[in-house]
Amino acid sequence: MGLKYFFDSYAIIEIVKHNENYSPYMEEDIALSLFNLAEIYWSVLLDYGTEKADELYALFRKNVVDIDDETLKEAIHFRKEHKKQDLSYTDCIGYIYAKRQNLKFLTGDSKFENLPFVEFVKK
Repeated sequence: MGLKYFFDSYAIIEIVKHNENYSPYMEEDIALSLFNLAEIYWSVLLDYGTEKADELYALFRKNVVDIDDETLKEAIHFRKEHKKQDLSYTDCIGYIYAKRQNLKFLTGDSKFENLPFVEFVKK
């Protein structure tokens, strides 16, 4: 199929919750960072418990991409430039990774809605 999207934690969590708005993306190849995986684990742990969190961690671990130093640095600069929006480190890292890899940043986070390289899907 080919990689088209970087999945924000928000997108994965909505897929886990069976949000129909994300059903068109369920067959897509997934790319996410280790930081996203930690956020997903936390959210699923709170909502569904350890067993489900461990299951999804194992499922998505193979989709974790390496974040190189330059992407990380650019993401921190991006966060600084958008300080008033109070963006998370994880979101900035994912967004910049997507941009640098010519992927769409798949999210439902309204803070990213009008940025380039974003595929915004409402909840």
